[in-house]
Amino acid sequence: MHSDKLRPESANDSRHWTTNGGAPVWNNISSLTVGERGPVLLEDYHLVEKLANFDRERIPERVVHARGAAAKGFFEVTHDISHLTCADFLRAPGVQTPVAVRFSTVIHERGSPETIRDPRGFAVKFYTREGNYDMVGNNMPVFFIRDGISFPDMVHALKPNPRNHIQEWWRIWDFFSHHPESCHMFTFLLDDVGIPLNYRHMPGFGVHTFKLLNQAGKEVYVKFHWIPKCGEKNLLDQEAEQVGGKNHSHATADLFEAIERGDFPEWTLCIQTLDPRDEDRFDFDPLDVTKVWPEDLFPLQPVGRMVLNVNPDNFHNDNESIAFAPAMIVPGIGYSEDKLLQTRIFSYPDTQRHRLGPNYLQLPINAPKCPFHNNHHDGAMNMVDRKEEVNYFPSRHDPAQHAQPYPQNSKVLQGQRERKMIAKENNFSQAGARWRSFDKARQERFVERVGDALMAERVSHEVRRIWIGYWSQCDPQLGQQLARLLQQHSML
Repeated sequence: MHSDKLRPESANDSRHWTTNGGAPVWNNISSLTVGERGPVLLEDYHLVEKLANFDRERIPERVVHARGAAAKGFFEVTHDISHLTCADFLRAPGVQTPVAVRFSTVIHERGSPETIRDPRGFAVKFYTREGNYDMVGNNMPVFFIRDGISFPDMVHALKPNPRNHIQEWWRIWDFFSHHPESCHMFTFLLDDVGIPLNYRHMPGFGVHTFKLLNQAGKEVYVKFHWIPKCGEKNLLDQEAEQVGGKNHSHATADLFEAIERGDFPEWTLCIQTLDPRDEDRFDFDPLDVTKVWPEDLFPLQPVGRMVLNVNPDNFHNDNESIAFAPAMIVPGIGYSEDKLLQTRIFSYPDTQRHRLGPNYLQLPINAPKCPFHNNHHDGAMNMVDRKEEVNYFPSRHDPAQHAQPYPQNSKVLQGQRERKMIAKENNFSQAGARWRSFDKARQERFVERVGDALMAERVSHEVRRIWIGYWSQCDPQLGQQLARLLQQHSML
């Protein structure tokens, strides 16, 4: 008799070896051969099955965010924001929601060192009573580009040269010389925050602008911030070399070991909000992902706390198979018109379908913990044991009907079809303000890192001049310091 309790899992392990079909294996150390010396017989089903399964143990690694570490825990609301959103998991202080989190490096492959200078991913999956909500962000509040049509080219430029598989600055500076909006992001990447000490001391940002919708349908723009309770700490270049030389998985080990000893990492979730009626009042576009919202104009408002207190049971199942997408929202949270966000709504689920299969949301780490029902069925890796005869909608034989309506984005959209840059580019002011906020030693370290990268092999004089021009527009003194540094080495 069939029973769901017999689904393969370690708790139901047999005391003897079996095939995946459950048949006993009485010898798991010797192939079936003609005589004791062989050759091996193809009819040794267990041997063939064992090798075939082994050959397929690795799934395609993520194109970006390949190297990562995961943990589980809970999110608890500490401040009432029900006047801003009808999201069920934010309904009142004290409400707790299970979460799974994955931290990652962005550009390099799965086996790369965690001390590399690279943005970090900070992705949180909330298992709410109204479905899963994925807050997919980074450890830096801005991004390199503002339109997703350039995302594949950007990643190609940041990735290793396809000819020699070496990441090269001439390719990076060349590409971004066509994207002056990237200056702000480089003031983070090439700053001291470019190499976090570990994942526990790392902030997180939703990066994009989203919307909160309350029960009455009122909308406000929102940005999300994760603030580490233990403080933000980073590695300087020489420190990173020392740490990486000893352990290329130091951040993964630190996260795992902290949770094992009961030193549970914790972050405070804060939000910034903006009334859409005010979005044209500033010298930047609030939906521009290359900009921050100044905290003196948009103060941080605490919402809740996230505690990670459970390590993965299985690294592959909980880290490699977990799939995030900013498309995954719940009632009370909506998308903005941010063009980069709009492209990620398609791209992230699509890459997970390629990487994990069409039924990736049925994997335990990705499946919702609330009841769910739809007519998606069959296909590779289908795990839902459906007994229904009706797989269409609507039907008088299916008791599942439409859910109750909930507030939706109500902004009226109008305009002609066009491919244009946004009107308020303002590519340099926030980058310059950030550099001026550094103390003198930090400014000098930034200049040294940018200068070293601009002096890298095969960076052309034209590209160097363009970047000196960009940095001079960010701040004249910054441009002058870089120009002098390059001139000292006869590079300008």
